[in-house]
Parts: sequence; structure tokens; C-alpha cells
Amino acid sequence: MLAMQNDDGGWAAFDRTKDRRWMEHVPFADHNAMIDPPTADITARVLEMYGRLGMTADRSEFQSALKFIWQEQEVDHCWYGRWGVNYLYGTWQVLVGLQAIGEPMNHPRAQAAADWIESVQQSNGGWGETPRSYDEPELRGQGPTTPSQTAWALMGLMAAGRTDSDAVRDGVGYLLKTQNADGTWDEPTYTGTGFPRVFYLRYHLYRISFPLMALGRYAARLRIED
Repeated sequence: MLAMQNDDGGWAAFDRTKDRRWMEHVPFADHNAMIDPPTADITARVLEMYGRLGMTADRSEFQSALKFIWQEQEVDHCWYGRWGVNYLYGTWQVLVGLQAIGEPMNHPRAQAAADWIESVQQSNGGWGETPRSYDEPELRGQGPTTPSQTAWALMGLMAAGRTDSDAVRDGVGYLLKTQNADGTWDEPTYTGTGFPRVFYLRYHLYRISFPLMALGRYAARLRIED
């Protein structure tokens, strides 16, 4: 995996050094997705993997990755999500990756990202974001609430040390209130990303696996903190 790291410190999904953006302008290019640039969400997932294996950020490769991640942070402190819709996805991934690799989560920029997540929480306690945010970034963090995106927001906030917060409690309450009798959740909207600005995916297990993951982490953190 370390051999797949790009020269700028980030990781991509499938390959390395395939980031020549002029290729996106080739006529008849396949969905304008001719390249595989490194992204903050994938880079953070790699850091999470190594962190869960017991490694820390001391290695030069991880320091390069952290530099890449901080350079990719948006002006309002969230992160773009290439492989899920969208800034809620990217911000969750980064916060979890930072925590897993041992970064101090009281870092002002990490806490500012958590502030952004809280700022887009909706009145019903959940979170949602429309795929239109890829075309219109001003819509980031806005859209119909969904169980998967609510779960992402919750896991990001918990990684930032906000398990015992009103925002997390309200988000957990949203998931509990909207759970069906058979244990599943409804999610008619698309929260998976195929090619940004072209087409999106509805992974049928997103609505189940991510809420269960978020609720499980919430329960585990409550036990640890108690």
C-alpha cells in the first residue's frame, strides 16, 4: 500500500500518478473520469487502516499524507468526498482517519471541521446532502436527511471527541426514531458516488450498515467513557 502513495502524499482509489487533468478534456472522455487523482477521503481511509494496525503518524509517508489532507481542507473546514455524497462523506472520512493514526483531535482545524458538521445538522436531528453539491458547492451539507449520511456525520463528530454532545445525541435519536420494525432504515436517495457530476449510486446496504456502525460506536464510546 505504501508503494501506491502519490508524490503529493495522497492516495487514489486504483492507481498512482494518474492525475493529469488535461485528459478530462479529451473528446468523448468516459464521464470526464479519465484519471484517478489522490483524494482526501481515500487518503484518510489508508491512514485509518494503518492506525488500526497499531501504527502512528511518525513515518515520513504518513506525515506527507497528513500534509496532503490539510492542504485539501476547504475554506469552511470540511473536505470534498470523491466516493460518497459528498462533503459529509469526505469530512467524516478525514476525521476518523486523523483519530486512528493518532493525531490530536483537539487540533483547531479538526475541531473546525466538527463545527461545520454541527452547523449543517437539520432540525430533525439528522443530516443529508444532495448530489447537486458536486455541481453547486454552496449546497454542501444540504439535502434530505438520510440514515447513511446521518451515520457519517455522527462518526465524524465522535472521532472529534464530541460523543457527549447535543448534536450526537440528537443524531442518534434521529436514527432510533426512523428505524423500521425490521431493523432497517429507508433511504430512497442516492448517497454513493460513481462519477461526480455524472451519475450516482444507491448502495442498498448503506442504509443499514452505516447506521449500525454509528450506533455501535456510540454505544462502545459510552461504555468507555463511563
